[in-house]
Amino acid sequence: MFSRATKGRPTARPLGPAGSDWSSYERFEDAAHAYFLHADVAVEAVRGVLGRRRVRGFTLERVVDLTEAGASVWQEAAVCDGRRLVLWHSEEVADADAPGGTVLDSSVQVLPLDAIVHVGMRTLVGRDTDGRRVDRGVYLVVATSTPHEMTASQAEGEQPTATARFRPEAFRFSKSLDDGGAGQMARLTEFGRLLGRLVPR
Repeated sequence: MFSRATKGRPTARPLGPAGSDWSSYERFEDAAHAYFLHADVAVEAVRGVLGRRRVRGFTLERVVDLTEAGASVWQEAAVCDGRRLVLWHSEEVADADAPGGTVLDSSVQVLPLDAIVHVGMRTLVGRDTDGRRVDRGVYLVVATSTPHEMTASQAEGEQPTATARFRPEAFRFSKSLDDGGAGQMARLTEFGRLLGRLVPR
């Protein structure tokens, strides 16, 4: 299902245009090249962190936003090597000094699995016209103990008390029949189950 150590050189598979369904590709590199517009940037960033460690599982996300300035593509990869969760994402940002008016903002974040305190997965299950089960959506939430947002507020009354609201850092992934299809939904489910088995260790 996911990348496995093999002897010899794997057989190359033809890749479709960017945005093609990646769910049939076992290797992260192949899936990235099938799905991302900037696959070389994603692979270099993730592999630079993984080194020689094997990919145990991954999921890919891609969102196209239409604005007055044109189409903007937001891309993300979440890769697990059994010890860490490597998160890469990119988006195009405006830069008047760059040819074309935009640059690619690429970033990578590495989380040890013991920093993850919650893995939650929700599945929307329906039936087709013949009464057979059909999974219609998968939603995965991975939360850490790292503060993402903390806001201070003061209660009203004779004796005001300062309070703080804490929101932990969380990462959300989703696939549906309309967004990714059954294959990518299955891969996201497998990725969520992998994290659920590994966290907490």
